[in-house]
Amino acid sequence: MDSQTVSRHAAKPDAPTAGTLKPNALGVVGILFFVLSAQAPLTGIAGAAPIAVALGNGPGVPAAYLVAGLVILLFSVGFVAMGRHVVDAGAFYTYIGKGLGRTTGTGSAGLALFAYCTIQAAMYGLYGAIVSGLVASHTGLDLPWWVWTLATMAIVQALGAAGVEMGAKVLAVFVLAEFSILSVFALVTLFKGGGPEGLGLADSFSPSAALDGAPGVAVMFAVASMFGFEATAIYGEEAREPKKTVPRATYLAVVVVTGFFALVSWMLVSSYGASKATAAAGRALEGGDGAGFVFAPIAADFGGWVGDVLPVLLATSLFAGILTFHNSANRYLFSLGRDRLLPLRLCRLNRRHAPSTAGCVQTVLAVLLVVPFALAGKDPVLTLFSWFSGVAVLAMMLLYLLTSVSVVVFFRRARLDTRPWNTLIAPALGALGIAGAIWLILANFTTLIGGERTTALWLTLSVPVVMALGLAAARVRGRTVAAADG
Repeated sequence: MDSQTVSRHAAKPDAPTAGTLKPNALGVVGILFFVLSAQAPLTGIAGAAPIAVALGNGPGVPAAYLVAGLVILLFSVGFVAMGRHVVDAGAFYTYIGKGLGRTTGTGSAGLALFAYCTIQAAMYGLYGAIVSGLVASHTGLDLPWWVWTLATMAIVQALGAAGVEMGAKVLAVFVLAEFSILSVFALVTLFKGGGPEGLGLADSFSPSAALDGAPGVAVMFAVASMFGFEATAIYGEEAREPKKTVPRATYLAVVVVTGFFALVSWMLVSSYGASKATAAAGRALEGGDGAGFVFAPIAADFGGWVGDVLPVLLATSLFAGILTFHNSANRYLFSLGRDRLLPLRLCRLNRRHAPSTAGCVQTVLAVLLVVPFALAGKDPVLTLFSWFSGVAVLAMMLLYLLTSVSVVVFFRRARLDTRPWNTLIAPALGALGIAGAIWLILANFTTLIGGERTTALWLTLSVPVVMALGLAAARVRGRTVAAADG
């Protein structure tokens, strides 16, 4: 561990120091809830599964989730190995900087912030549309989507300022609710032997099923559904025994999320029958209600009341994801301020030892990303949600790739860990898998954002542009700091 990291954590573990996030605040379960809320399980299933089934490999979609989970698991091996030697709220940018140089690491911080802020803004768009519809249908109060979005930004800001423990408790309630209803549906369907054509194990998991149709589209949406698991490292400073807690939380999160998405998507396909699932998903999308593909079989099993509950759970699922990405982004801002790469004011902490200034800045960024869509009268789902979720996934996959390469370089140079599997083989295989996923995303980006080719091109170019701006800013800031210290 480098001297900066050692000095940062040399204080008593339960006595916070200036510029340090609150230690011993989270255990494995607390971190796991942050990760699961970032995954937004119901949003991932209701949003991605119908498209993956209709446009991807049909009943073979569950296998795509297993492939995506395997790639992420390989990535996690090196990610965890690096985390044993580097504990910092900056996570990705710190990891990348250790292997590929401080300038590249700092440039990647801009990309990480871009990814977290755009995915949060995307969720705000879908959330505002859903809440607006729910309130209008139940109360008759018909307000624009952006009213509910701006009100929620204030709530998220307050919860973020209340401290990481409060955020974990709120997320636990929301995540358990959506996770439970989907899991119960999947288990009930499994134990009763599946739908009209049985479980259809071979129809969903055989090599021929996995490679049928357009498997690249299915894998792309499966990878997108797993966005956010890296939050385990972001909370390393606030974890109890981070060298044990973070690895356990990371592996547990990847296994739980992969198993969950694979099982639920398999049971959804089974509930329709493998031969009919693709057509059913297509009809739902054509009717403008892709989520109906997921909600209908659940309501058929549990009763009509589910049709009223699931849209509410979809809204709370999005809220949980929004809060998680708020916490992730403000910790990046905090870490960049502490490292003097952004103004030092960003590392101010409030009485609850939460990043107060960084939290306010993150909320302002969310407003700046969302408000233009409201002023332009754009559809929040077809534009804000679709465009920003696609570009965020592309940016995050590039960060995964840079991190995997950095892990290999770091351990070849530092020799702090000589295990070949953990520091070379698994990270290299993970990097190859992630590079393949990036290629699939680029090849199918127009489908991912549900937009036009010109829009897809501009959004795709925004990722390297942000990275280039980050690298340029890192060089300028580095010279400024060096001059000030000199």
